Amino acid sequence: MSDTKELRKPVSLQNLNSPSRSAGTRIGPYLVGKTLGVGSTGRVKLGTHIETGFKVAIKIIAKASLLEKYSKDPVKQLNMNQKLEREITLMKLIQHPNIMQLYDVYETDRDLYLILEHIEGGELFDYLVKRGRLSEPEALGFFQQIIYGVDFCHRNHICHRDLKPENLLLDKNLNIKIADFGMASLQVPSKMLETSCGSPHYASPEIIKGIHYDGTASDIWSCGIILYALLTGNLPFDDENIRRLLSKVKTGVYYMPEYLSSDAKNLISRMLVVDPAKRIKMPEIMKHPWFTSIPPKAQYLPAALESVGVKYIILLIIIVIIIIIIRRRRIKKFIIIYDIFIFIFIK
Repeated sequence: MSDTKELRKPVSLQNLNSPSRSAGTRIGPYLVGKTLGVGSTGRVKLGTHIETGFKVAIKIIAKASLLEKYSKDPVKQLNMNQKLEREITLMKLIQHPNIMQLYDVYETDRDLYLILEHIEGGELFDYLVKRGRLSEPEALGFFQQIIYGVDFCHRNHICHRDLKPENLLLDKNLNIKIADFGMASLQVPSKMLETSCGSPHYASPEIIKGIHYDGTASDIWSCGIILYALLTGNLPFDDENIRRLLSKVKTGVYYMPEYLSSDAKNLISRMLVVDPAKRIKMPEIMKHPWFTSIPPKAQYLPAALESVGVKYIILLIIIVIIIIIIRRRRIKKFIIIYDIFIFIFIK
C-alpha cells in the first residue's frame, strides 16, 4: 500500500506551533479526529493523513499535567520521563508485523504527540473476556505471533518486561500487535537487569523476589502466563490479596486443567519454571511439538536478521550523530541512552 510506505520514514522529533488538541485540528500532516481512549499519560485520538487518508493513532501526552501530577515526588517524575524516553527510543528501533509501529513524534511547549499505527481490533484481554477460553488451534495462532514478535525484540537486545493481554492489540484481521514499551529495556549481553516492573499476575518469580534477572527469561515466563490464559480463560496465579498472590508466583504451584492436550501442558510447564536457568528458551519454544503442530502464517516467520542488523547499525550511526548535535547545542530533548548503545554495538 503506497501511502503506508510513504509514512514509514525515519522517526523525527519535530517542533510545532502549539496546535490545539481538539478534534478537527492538525498535528503535522494529520487531521485530529475522535478520542480512541484515555490512558495514564494522556489521550489517544484518531488521526487522518490529510493527503493520503491514512489512519493513525495520535497519543497526546500533556507535559504540564505530568509535571503537576508528580510535582511532589521528584523520583516518580524522573521515572515517568525515563519511561517516555525509553518507549520512544525502543519503538524507533523496532519494525515487525507483530509490533505496533511508531511512525513519528511531534512536540510543542505543552504536549508530546506520538504518531502510532492505528490498530482497530482492541485488546486481546477484551477478546478473551468476551470469548472465554480458546480452542487450541486459535490459541496457538495468537501465541505464535506473540512469540515471533517477542523473539524479534530479544534478538535485537530488547526485552519488553510488561507482557500481558492488555498490551497485546488485535488488528481488524485479528493479528497480534505488541504495544506499550514503557517498561522495556535494552538487555546487554551477559549483564542482568535490576528494576522490578510489570504486572504482578504476569511478572516472573525473580522479579517478584527483587533479585537481578535476565529480562528475556522473564518475558518467557510472562508469555507462559498468557498462553495459560488463552487456553483456560483463567490465570495460573491469582488472589485478591496481593501478598498471597506474590507468594503463589514465587512458589510456582498452579492447577493444570486435564482437558488440555499433553503437548500444551508440557509447553506451559516448561515456560512456568521458577528457576530461570531451567526455563525453556525461545529456540526451544519455536521447535516444541505443540508450537509447530500448525504452520504459522508466512508473514509471521522470523525475519532475516542478517539484513536487519546492517539496517540497525546504520540507524545507530544516525542516532549518535543526532545526539552529538543535540548535546553540543545543549537542547534538552529526549536523549537516547547513548552509552548503552555504544556498549552493545562497539564493545
